[in-house]
Amino acid sequence: METYNRDEMYKRNVNLYMEANPNPNSLKFVANYMLVEPGKSYDFPDATSAQDAPLALELFNFEFVQRVFFMSNFVTVTKSPEVEWVEVQDEIRQFITQYLQQEKPLLNDPEKAEQSDSATPQDGLENKIINILDEYVKPAVEMDGGAIQFHSFENGVVTLLLQGACSGCPSSTITLKSGIENLLKSMVPEVEEVVAEGV
Repeated sequence: METYNRDEMYKRNVNLYMEANPNPNSLKFVANYMLVEPGKSYDFPDATSAQDAPLALELFNFEFVQRVFFMSNFVTVTKSPEVEWVEVQDEIRQFITQYLQQEKPLLNDPEKAEQSDSATPQDGLENKIINILDEYVKPAVEMDGGAIQFHSFENGVVTLLLQGACSGCPSSTITLKSGIENLLKSMVPEVEEVVAEGV
């Protein structure tokens, strides 16, 4: 008679595939189900910021991991430039898959782990900028394994927060200036410049 390991029987069915993005040091690990609430993102630039995110904290045990980001159904891992993805991607993929199969928590306290750097819009102009970002920019940025958040609008300057794969990405400055800045200038004449934190 066959015996079954109870833990094996009750493991969650996890399929995880990898997606490259414009940042050569980041890789997106996409799951076959939602990992966090839609519209929420969690960015961990170091182990200290990941105290309420057990998966991120464990990923920082890999010496080459420099940043971890959670959003919708994916985890973006940013590595140090000295290491090639081909050397470590399978190890990271296997680690995340096993973690998810065991149904361990991604976040101990989602509200505490969520960054609240986004300013509350003060006027109609800020709301208009946020709506443009939500409709035209965020979906593309999310596809690349990152997130962008409105921070402030003062004296004609829009400040955005770049998270996940967007942070440290060589092409993010080009995207910011030739893409987002041009878009906002054409749709909101009051916008003179777009700058970013977390580049």
